[in-house]
Amino acid sequence: MAHSAQVDPAFVQAPEHRPKETISSADGVPLIDLSPLFSQRTCNTFPATLLAEVEAACINWGFFQVINHGIPLELLKKAVAAEKEFFEQPEKDKLKIRRDEANRFGYYESEHTKNVRDWKRVFDFALQERFDATGLVLKNRWPEVPLGFRETIEEYARSVEKLAFMLLELISLTLNLPPKRLHAFFEEQTTFIRLNHYPPCPYPDLALGVGRHKDSGPLTVLYQDSVGGLDVKKRSDGEWVRVKPIPDSFVINIGDVIQVWSNDKYTSAEHRVSANSERDRFSIPFFFNPASHIDVRPLPEVVSDRNPGKYEGYNWGKFFKRRMDSDFKLLEVENIQIDHFKRA
Repeated sequence: MAHSAQVDPAFVQAPEHRPKETISSADGVPLIDLSPLFSQRTCNTFPATLLAEVEAACINWGFFQVINHGIPLELLKKAVAAEKEFFEQPEKDKLKIRRDEANRFGYYESEHTKNVRDWKRVFDFALQERFDATGLVLKNRWPEVPLGFRETIEEYARSVEKLAFMLLELISLTLNLPPKRLHAFFEEQTTFIRLNHYPPCPYPDLALGVGRHKDSGPLTVLYQDSVGGLDVKKRSDGEWVRVKPIPDSFVINIGDVIQVWSNDKYTSAEHRVSANSERDRFSIPFFFNPASHIDVRPLPEVVSDRNPGKYEGYNWGKFFKRRMDSDFKLLEVENIQIDHFKRA
């Protein structure tokens, strides 16, 4: 354990949230082959076995990994190389595009999760820039170097967006909805992409790369490198298990919005990132989010007399802005959660 005099208290997790010395592999996290989407899919049908796999994964884990996903592997490699090159720059150069309270996009080295500082550095950008009545400002800041960085990362983001819409269609079908039922919610989407760098941490027994949380949007599509560190809390016993990196795969997790839309058929999974004392770790999450004007509530098609709506509606833009506020600075109150909208 690190000597207490060397530890910055801003990073220290409460004892009950610190990682254990050893953590088992999450062998049960489903691995789903998406190749049938490209080889067996017709205009209006999806393979039944694939739908059954997705449904079971969403119910039992809220997490799954996908292979043969349609994203060109050369593009993925280019994006990862650009990410590493960006973070290798001197800190003074990255700070030129540091985000601030007015605009939460750009570089940032001091993010918090549940009011504890994360051991990471990030670069965020929006898929579509936005300025709206909720006070949400999605304005991108791009570095001058590395050369070609913006073009590579934007091309990667557009490719992942196609995968996200395919996954959305699969999830819609598992809710007995038309495949494109949820697409309209994303016509003015607030999706953003994050580049994460987790430097080696001298006290991984006290700090976390990212503290425990659930993703607030509908869906996250994550690339993680071979270092690993993503942990998910098992529903069966509440134990934390490690999601093993699989080359050229993506980790998918459903978030709070799909939990509400599905009226708790699916529930978002709590997860975190453990720190590593020896190696740098890189990841790229794609947070697939709806338009800011969307009011999130259980979908009418999933609600019935036997299954009444379990949530009051809430405005996504206001909710999203409040969550971003808490990432940027310490708040004196608990961060807003979907549980605050749960009906008694």
